[in-house]
Amino acid sequence: MVVVPIGLQVIVAVAKVGKYATSESGDSVEVVERPHGGLSVVVADGQRSGKGAKSISNVVVRKAVALLADGVRDGAAARAAHDYLRTLRGGQVSATLNLASVDLDSRTLVLSRNSHCPVLVYNPAWIGHISPDGWQVLSDPSEAIGIHARTKPVISELTLEAGLTALIFTDGVWTAGERTGQRFSLAARTSQLLAEGDDSPQRLADTLLHEAIALDQGRPADDMTLVVLGIRGRAQPGQVRRMTVDFPV
Repeated sequence: MVVVPIGLQVIVAVAKVGKYATSESGDSVEVVERPHGGLSVVVADGQRSGKGAKSISNVVVRKAVALLADGVRDGAAARAAHDYLRTLRGGQVSATLNLASVDLDSRTLVLSRNSHCPVLVYNPAWIGHISPDGWQVLSDPSEAIGIHARTKPVISELTLEAGLTALIFTDGVWTAGERTGQRFSLAARTSQLLAEGDDSPQRLADTLLHEAIALDQGRPADDMTLVVLGIRGRAQPGQVRRMTVDFPV
């Protein structure tokens, strides 16, 4: 959690699980504070699954986090992570990469994608104005990193506003239920949960991941990672910053 100097509160919730019957998730997630204010969340999904995929996603996340912590801008950090992986592995392996940054220099939410999965963003203030249901689906064509020489991220920038909720996820969540023809709409389900009156990002992340696992009949067909980043309007002066990690071993 980070309190920004405009009366808003940033809450990041992560829920993840590995592919069924694999020893380790091939997805990696890290959170880093930005030197000029704010924070960034880095999500990488290594090619395939298990320990090999984990080593790939770890390399990508570590490179991106180090650069962001040094003040490198998001687009440049994503490109550098791509160049590093491509050089390290000879262009033979790929990874998807998402960066979600609360940038206090620009007072914006910066969303960087190198993934075929979209990013979903909701704001109740957009209903009937920017979109009929309050959702924006950020789905411009984007390539995974590590393979092609000129790969670059697709970047979107949104003004920080109370009520903003962003969903960033790997393809295990996006395609949950595909084998049995029971895929669900993350946007529609999130809208239902928000309508119940509890906009807690942790509740949203836990519920959506639980339902994604259920769609795969309790045996995830791929690594699943879901990040919910919420901008809320309940910050108080001097509020304590907290981070909680639940890490089963």
